[in-house]
Amino acid sequence: GQTTPASPMLRAILLAAAVASASAFSLAPMGAAPAMRLQPANRAARSPAFAPKMSADGFVPDMGRRNLMNALLTGSIAGPILVLPAVLISFLTPAKSGGGGGGLVAKDALGNDVKVDAWLATHPAGARALVQGLKGDATYLITSEEGKLENFAVNAVCTHLGCVVPWNKAANKFMCPCHGSQYDKNGKVVRGPAPLSLALAKRGDADGTVVLSFWGEKDFRDGSDPWWKK
Repeated sequence: GQTTPASPMLRAILLAAAVASASAFSLAPMGAAPAMRLQPANRAARSPAFAPKMSADGFVPDMGRRNLMNALLTGSIAGPILVLPAVLISFLTPAKSGGGGGGLVAKDALGNDVKVDAWLATHPAGARALVQGLKGDATYLITSEEGKLENFAVNAVCTHLGCVVPWNKAANKFMCPCHGSQYDKNGKVVRGPAPLSLALAKRGDADGTVVLSFWGEKDFRDGSDPWWKK
């Protein structure tokens, strides 16, 4: 007999199946970049130098170095804070001599200790020159007419408004340039508006170094009790 041709519907179904089968085995087009997929980091691939190793007792070898760095950092911050008050106190507190009855070592303009012999070598008889004295005040050392240092020193701070009073050799007086107050060669007030004489200090020495200390006796210039305080 004669073979019956396949119906159009059957041919369409077979064609679609063939196309689908071919698509499943086709290669990706040339030049197309494969899709990137994020993968979790492989922890095993880390460098051993950066991978902390923990022993059986839970100790981390790098912890010692961390603790050391933390201690150094804390010390670098806390150290200056703790030391600063002591530095300020020592800077503001005048240095005291080990001798001379607990007096203060006189300092010259450069901050050096004043030595008796060296001072007299450059300050002849009648000289009056400034040193740093008690409480940091400018203070006159006086060379006597015999070429020796007097046993007293004269505070240079004017008793009127606190100006430093210069020595006027020509007038043989201490003369304040601020308001005209005047003091004699030993610092006794002889002209106002200053109400009081210049303060005194005792002048001694310890191992050849000039030492100043508080004058608590009567003022030899006028016999009065000292108005200045220790």
